[in-house]
Amino acid sequence: MRRLGRGVHDGWHRLGAHTLVRRGRQVELMHRAMGFATLALVTLAPLLIVVAAADPLGRGGFASWLADGMGLSGRSARVLTDIISPPREVIGTTSVLGGVALAVFGVAFAGSVQNGYERIWGLAAGPWHRVWRQAVWMIAMTLYLYQEVQTRTLVSGPERIVLSAASGVLFFWWGQRFLLGGQVRWSELLPGAVATMAGLVGLRTFSHFVFTPLIVTNAISYGAVGVVLVVESWLIGVGYVFFGGALLGRWLLDHHGLGRTAQR
Repeated sequence: MRRLGRGVHDGWHRLGAHTLVRRGRQVELMHRAMGFATLALVTLAPLLIVVAAADPLGRGGFASWLADGMGLSGRSARVLTDIISPPREVIGTTSVLGGVALAVFGVAFAGSVQNGYERIWGLAAGPWHRVWRQAVWMIAMTLYLYQEVQTRTLVSGPERIVLSAASGVLFFWWGQRFLLGGQVRWSELLPGAVATMAGLVGLRTFSHFVFTPLIVTNAISYGAVGVVLVVESWLIGVGYVFFGGALLGRWLLDHHGLGRTAQR
């Protein structure tokens, strides 16, 4: 047993896994994931509800976006739709001031993602006048989520898997580069983009098998609050993958000879 323990310990250090764990603590990975989930629920979700309600193709609104992202189906998807779906007149009742406020909140969410990437790559915070990057990133993310939902009814099976994986890697690859102001090379950001997309695929699979029955039981036991708690738990997982994927990408660069970090 001692020999086995030493072997595991030596392998752990040779891989540099202890460095990955230490960096996760330094960037406060779990804390950032929880902040991501809170901001997503409070600031991003209302914005996406308005955008989904304005969808000219009318594919079920924001609830269908959320159910698709979580990999829900059947009764659990219907329960989520019944609780999350906003009234049909959400566009008509949203004032200009309210729309501006939602946009500002969305930019604040993008700013938190940018700050997380900057911490992971050891870069100084960008100046305030680069807020336009956060706004453009928000628009790109909304378009990415929109196409993910639309392709669900257009393609299926292996074709959709390939399309979703390719579009996801491209979005996270470009997104890091754009939010970091081009301070990190494209080649150095690719491992993190691939790791992020792989993590989201794993999270979707986990959600399909775990959150699908949990939503139904929580809806019966706790009502709408129980469903919101499940959604918030899923968002924490999304935040963990967002930042954890980028962190894993940098770790691969630093410890496995794939390159060097930022341009100076």
